[in-house]
Amino acid sequence: MATNNDYFKTFCTISKAFGSTWETDELLSLIVKSAAETMDAKAACLFLADREKDIYVEKAQYGLSGNYLHANPVKARRIEEVLVKEKYISVYDATKDDQVENHESKKKEGIASLLVVPVIVNDKMIGVLTLYTGTHRKFSQEEVDFLSSLAEQGGIALEQTRLIERIRENTTIFHQMASNINASLDIKEVLHNLTETLCTTLKMKGVSIRLINKESGDMPIVASHGLSDDFLYKEKGSIQKSVEQTLEGATVVIEDLTEDSRVQNYTEAEREGIQSALFVPIKSKDEVVGIMRLFSNVRRYFSEDTINLVNALAEQGGLAIQNASMLLMLQEDNRNLEQDMWVHKTWF
Repeated sequence: MATNNDYFKTFCTISKAFGSTWETDELLSLIVKSAAETMDAKAACLFLADREKDIYVEKAQYGLSGNYLHANPVKARRIEEVLVKEKYISVYDATKDDQVENHESKKKEGIASLLVVPVIVNDKMIGVLTLYTGTHRKFSQEEVDFLSSLAEQGGIALEQTRLIERIRENTTIFHQMASNINASLDIKEVLHNLTETLCTTLKMKGVSIRLINKESGDMPIVASHGLSDDFLYKEKGSIQKSVEQTLEGATVVIEDLTEDSRVQNYTEAEREGIQSALFVPIKSKDEVVGIMRLFSNVRRYFSEDTINLVNALAEQGGLAIQNASMLLMLQEDNRNLEQDMWVHKTWF
């Protein structure tokens, strides 16, 4: 059994690695290898959740065969329900215990016992770190705490990578948006490019933009990407309770449309395959002139930096609308000026 000194040496090694490299794969590989070796286990693997398929996929592993990793993926929702409640899963006989699946593949791999702990980022479970032993074993609280600490280090490494990627993506998106505004005075083209860019970059099901018609009070669709016409035009652009807060200038996050009271009719969203949504206001000179809605086909947690990004891009959309309005005013002033000059000439 590992001693406190072994645990200390492992954390020193991992801390040193964090200070010398930004390569996430390298850090995660070190974490799973350290888990297996320090805890005298057969193998260790860090899995990340694939929300669309509701399974866990291997991100880094040590000691497992390819046949085992690619056979019968673990269902994410089932194991998460237990981990959220119990904080860890300890299995003495992995070939028989009902807490885990794929008994036969574990038997073939020579796996006897399991210890599973969650990988958490920003208070959200994104995966699991699993320890495999070749002999039956009961895990102590000290071992549970150690593996949980390694899982936390894995979460830090993944968050570190996510932040770097987000900075790069944000820079790219802002550059694209600025280029679009400068390259075109066609407001519909600019807004369409915005919906397409957001949908692709943030991996959303679809994005739509509605602008307020002050005369009728309706909010017709002016740009969209990834959504069907049936879904877009079902409500005919009328103002709904679900967007009242957005029209007042607030950002609205709906992580689960099936449980949110602001959603009037979930049937259409369910038919479209939508589970989560983010609504942000589009403003021009501090006045809300429309809303931008992002829809996800999986239950999704929208991080603070994602929300800030979408709001910033909505402001860019409002700026484009403002520029287009100013152009129309200048064109109208120019026509009036030309008319005045023609009238003046007729005096002579």
